[in-house]
Amino acid sequence: MSSPDWAAQALQSFDAVVQATPGFRSRGGQRLMAEQVARTFSSATLGKVDEESGEDAPTRSIAVIQAGTGVGKSLAYCAPAIALALSRGTRVLISTATVALQEQLVNKDLPALAALMPQPFKFALAKGRGRYVCKLKLDRLAGTGEAEGEGEGDDDLFADEEAAARAKRPRHETEARMQFYSTMAQTLSKGAWDGDRDSLDTPPEPEVWSPVAAEGASCTGKHCPAFSQCTYYDKRKELVGAQVIVANHDLLLSSLGARVLPELDNCLLVLDEAHHLPATALDQFACSMDLSRITWIERLSSRGLRIGALLEVEEIADIPKHSAQLRQTLQDLARIVMDVYGAQLKSQPSAWGPARVRVPRGELPEQLIAPLGLLAASAEGFLDALRAISKALRAEMRDKPDEAKRLSTLYAQIGMLAPRLEELHATAQLLLQDAPEGAVPAAKWFTLEVDGDFIVVKAHASPILPGTTLRNHLWSAVRGAVLTSATLTSCGHFDFFLREAGLHGDEATTTLEVPSPFNYAAQGTLIAAETRADPKNAAQFTTEMVDALLHDIARVEYGALVLFTSREQMRQAVDALPTAMRSVVLVQNALPRTQLLRRHRERVENGEPSVIFGMQSFGEGLDLPGRLCESVFITKLPFAPPDDPVGEARAEWLRAVGRDPFSELVVPATAIRLAQWVGRAIRTEEDMAHVYCYDKRLTRTSYGQRLLKGLPPFALEQRAPL
Repeated sequence: MSSPDWAAQALQSFDAVVQATPGFRSRGGQRLMAEQVARTFSSATLGKVDEESGEDAPTRSIAVIQAGTGVGKSLAYCAPAIALALSRGTRVLISTATVALQEQLVNKDLPALAALMPQPFKFALAKGRGRYVCKLKLDRLAGTGEAEGEGEGDDDLFADEEAAARAKRPRHETEARMQFYSTMAQTLSKGAWDGDRDSLDTPPEPEVWSPVAAEGASCTGKHCPAFSQCTYYDKRKELVGAQVIVANHDLLLSSLGARVLPELDNCLLVLDEAHHLPATALDQFACSMDLSRITWIERLSSRGLRIGALLEVEEIADIPKHSAQLRQTLQDLARIVMDVYGAQLKSQPSAWGPARVRVPRGELPEQLIAPLGLLAASAEGFLDALRAISKALRAEMRDKPDEAKRLSTLYAQIGMLAPRLEELHATAQLLLQDAPEGAVPAAKWFTLEVDGDFIVVKAHASPILPGTTLRNHLWSAVRGAVLTSATLTSCGHFDFFLREAGLHGDEATTTLEVPSPFNYAAQGTLIAAETRADPKNAAQFTTEMVDALLHDIARVEYGALVLFTSREQMRQAVDALPTAMRSVVLVQNALPRTQLLRRHRERVENGEPSVIFGMQSFGEGLDLPGRLCESVFITKLPFAPPDDPVGEARAEWLRAVGRDPFSELVVPATAIRLAQWVGRAIRTEEDMAHVYCYDKRLTRTSYGQRLLKGLPPFALEQRAPL
């Protein structure tokens, strides 16, 4: 079948589904998006191509689609993409940024679609293995709340920091943890729990979950004695039989080349909430290492020597040398960092998290270069020895299946600590990366924090251009992709997102903007409520803003959302609340998010006012239609924190090459964030809402006018200071 035929057939499937949907309403924008999706996916060449034998080079096809709120974008991409995948004998991989959208797709959208499409299809949710329990680890912990020894040197599988915390833990807390692991093991064995952390009634804290998580480094796969009962591998089997897989951006990027998800040159990739992709890429490829807490190296060394000797692995001979060199070099690096940067680090207030100092232009002081080179070389030699041990262990498991449990435990002992060594190696390499003249340097910085009586020094490094990283690691493998979100344009243009996502200048990429069907001018009002104080004068501005905010929220009849740009700003607003208003306000983190939103809904449904105070995480992905959110209050324009080291390094580089970081980077990024915040107001065609912004820069500055262009066309009302 030809590309146009595939596209036409996919569009017919979309039309049939829409017409069969209860309460069907024709949406021109939704169909326009479906047409673009069908065109894009039908023209991409999938599968292996042998160019040497004369086959044409594969055709890549990528669409970037901004679909305003209310377009119905999940149906617009799901129906044609799935129809095409079934016709072409391939699969659809949908990647999102939030758990909320994953759950909506898996629990609501895809089941509804499966009931309406003529061809049956299966779908599955893909999560990182760390979301699932390791039965082998859980069994070891269920008896005592600690890892049980099974022979000389078979010490606990915990990290040293966690072991230290455990020693300080009150007896009742240890007993509670023992009971928790025991209960988990029982519910798992009875089939009352599926082993997924997220399906527990109360998901445990990371420090409780980490010791039983199914991490890849400690997993022996089919050689594990608990393999037949492994939750993670059971879920993997579901993925194999599914035509549609829902994952997230973190898993997509972290599993590149690992064969966890469908191969990107042979599937149809949809990236929803695509505006998160650049930030996720930077997080994925950033790295850090602890220069102070290093006792784990000795433990890894002793385990490597003991297990390597049991297996007669010759490569272990140099482990003592590498281990000693690593410990000494890390101590030297910590001392040099404090010699060079200690005064700056110690002068910063500790109340705001770790003190931080960035290396200008990524040019490390000369005295750090040699130790970092030594560290990288020692880590590489140590890793080579561990790889040899792992290879020998896997061979032993294959040859002696009756000893699988003992061998899997040995494998886990090395695997629990080996990722730290890999992170040391990666961080040292990125720190040593020297950008040639005109090239883009990495961001490099050091942090200092106090943990009890212990001073912790860490080294960090990160790429600063997500687009370059994505172009090299993701787009080089992808054939057909659709990227979508309600906020991909910035100040009215796609250019900023295309650069951030690594698609600017890519000939395979097309863009489409599908406007929202909402009548924003009739449904909403943007109130630019000015203050006398300049927002740059934080103390004076916050005082004045809080007064205006309290005046306005006192008139809220039903649901409202107040978005703050800092915890301090939110704290001051909470402190200023009059007694009568305190019962009306729900503050982020005072309750778990789900409980807070449930209480908010209950109040509004009972006809009571309810106002949520939140920050960035409440500024997007929150769906509060109708009376649940009749007013959104934006306390200040949501510029990124000024002390972000990656942003600082990037701004520094832009200035060095004669470009303006504020206009090119800060304003476009703020425009996307502001559009997300404003987007909480109107969620349906019946909603009526007010959006208040107390930052006069929105209407008084030239860049504010650029920001306004990126917002829905609300009726604008300007209000003088109260």
